[in-house]
Amino acid sequence: MTTKATEAVGEGVVDEAVRARPAPELRPYVAWYSGYRQRGIAPAVHRGLPSPYLTFILTLDEPLEIAGHPDPAQPPGTYATLLGGLHTAPALITHDGRQSGVQIAVHPLAARALFGLPAVELAGIDVPAEEVLGRLGPRLREQLQAAADWSERFALLDAALLRAARPSGQVPPEVGRAWQALRRSGGRLPVAALARETGWSARHLQERFRRETGLTPKAAARVIRFDRARHLLTASARPPRLAELAARCGYFDQAHLAREFRALAGSAPSAWLAAEGPEESRFRNVQAGAGAPAAEWEA
Repeated sequence: MTTKATEAVGEGVVDEAVRARPAPELRPYVAWYSGYRQRGIAPAVHRGLPSPYLTFILTLDEPLEIAGHPDPAQPPGTYATLLGGLHTAPALITHDGRQSGVQIAVHPLAARALFGLPAVELAGIDVPAEEVLGRLGPRLREQLQAAADWSERFALLDAALLRAARPSGQVPPEVGRAWQALRRSGGRLPVAALARETGWSARHLQERFRRETGLTPKAAARVIRFDRARHLLTASARPPRLAELAARCGYFDQAHLAREFRALAGSAPSAWLAAEGPEESRFRNVQAGAGAPAAEWEA
C-alpha cells in the first residue's frame, strides 16, 4: 500500500489528507482510499465533480452536508455514510470549518461484487450507505472512528471490503471491454468503435452499458474526458493553456472544453480553478480537485 499525506497544523488548525491504494486483491474493485480531517479552517462550498468512480464515504466526526445533489430533485441532506453513483452534474457540499472521513473510489463495474447491485441503481443519486449495505456501513464507520491512525483505518477497509466482495459474474465481458477501452482512450473512442470492439451493435452496446454503469457510452466518455482534463488542469503550479488542454484531451477546441466544463462542473475552467485549484482549495473530500487520476479498472 502506498500512502501520501499532506498535513498542516497551526494554532487551532488541523488540515490532513492521506491517499492510499487498497490491497492488491481489492484493486479490481477499488481504485483508492482518501482520508481527510480538517479543523479551524474557513467554511467552504465545494463542487463534487463527475468522475469515473462511484463515491463511498464514511465520515468520522461530523456528517457530510450536501446542499445540492447531481439530481436537483433530490433534497439536501446530511449523511454519516454515503454511496453515490456516476453522474453528469456536480454536487454541492458544504462545511462549517470542520470535516473528516474516508472516501472510497469504487469502480462502477464492481458495484455488483461489493454492493450486490448494478451501478445503474445508484446513477445520479446519493443514498445513506446502510440502505445498500445494511449494518456493514455503520459498523465499518464505528471501526474507523476507533482506529488509531490512517494506516489502521485503511487496513480495516481492506479487511472489511475483502470480506464483502462477492464476484457475481453478471457483468457482460463486452461491457467490461468497452469500459476499459474508453478509459484507455481517455474518453476519445466513438460508440461505433466501441461496438466493433465488443462485436455488438451500437444500440445493443448502449443499452447493456447503461444497464451496468448508469451512463450511456457517450455520457461515460464525456465524464472520463472531463475527469482527465480537470486533473491535468491542477497537476502543476502552472496550469496548461486551455487550447492545449482541449487538444490533449480530445475536445474539438477550447470553446468545446469550456462548454463541457460549464455543463459538468457548473462553471468555466478558469473560474473552477480559481475557486478549487491546488493552491486555493482546502476542501479535501468528495472528488476534490487536486491529485492525479487513479488507476484503470482491472478486469
